[in-house]
Amino acid sequence: MKAIFLLCALVVAVHARPEQYTAKYDYVDYKEPVANRRLLVAYIKCILDQGKCTPEGTELKSHISDAMKTNCSKCTPKQREGTRYVIAHLIKHEPEYWKQLCDKYDPEGKYASKYEKELKTDS
Repeated sequence: MKAIFLLCALVVAVHARPEQYTAKYDYVDYKEPVANRRLLVAYIKCILDQGKCTPEGTELKSHISDAMKTNCSKCTPKQREGTRYVIAHLIKHEPEYWKQLCDKYDPEGKYASKYEKELKTDS
């Protein structure tokens, strides 16, 4: 009886936990591409389907639309921190690339303006 109760509790706990994106790439230093424009542009071109993608870039690209719509609700704390840092940098220092990313992933402008207001003073 205890085993059945424990199994049921475990199943409920697993299903109650919110889904998160993989933490597989959380070790990647998100400040490195920002400090190295060549690397930053390579990631941006990957995300815009204008260049080759690393495995990390492919993973990022697969979640960017959902993350933008849900305010990164499925992001790990490290991913949320990195996202805020990179977006703030793009808004302040790479506005043309930020516009291209917004045009692709938020063509109606529903989400980007929220990030712009919130992050203009960050970075």
